[in-house]
Amino acid sequence: MTTVCVARKGGQVAIAADALVTFGDTRLAHGYEANDKVFRIADSWVGMAGTTAHFPVLRRALGGLPRQELRLGSRDDVFETFLKLHPKLKEQFFLNTKEEESDPYESSQFTVLIANAAGIFGVYSYREVFEFDRFWAIGSGRSFALGAMYAHYDRARSPRELTELGVRAGCEFDKNSAGPVRARTIKLRD
Repeated sequence: MTTVCVARKGGQVAIAADALVTFGDTRLAHGYEANDKVFRIADSWVGMAGTTAHFPVLRRALGGLPRQELRLGSRDDVFETFLKLHPKLKEQFFLNTKEEESDPYESSQFTVLIANAAGIFGVYSYREVFEFDRFWAIGSGRSFALGAMYAHYDRARSPRELTELGVRAGCEFDKNSAGPVRARTIKLRD
């Protein structure tokens, strides 16, 4: 799986991720594959957790949206963008939306964190969108990352330091996360 972290502090936001790819019991560590779990879409950095197949699909699907439909500057904008994206994922990329029979909505099957000048946002499989005030983490290493970021939030000098610390905690204790840690920082809009 992965560890992806976002944080907001001191007029900046940061996003960071580990670099390990896994296939069942096989680990494809850094040096064997150029895996970057954070990618740029317009003015945002996007990180995700889930099957490796999601990465090229989401990059291409988001990157292929017309500029007027690719809006990631608020919680409502993110929701509208991913709502428009869902049918395209099914029709163009053959997304299997089925999880459980009792699911209330079709699943998009991924978890995403977004960092941009407007803040930090999370998107979950039913297109639930959260706007985080301080920090958050996703992936199999998230519990370790959240604990580390919580313990160091007040002492951290920057959101980049905080996200790198969170991902390093995930790499230390989660068997499905490994370095190197890659981080990006963006200045918040006033």
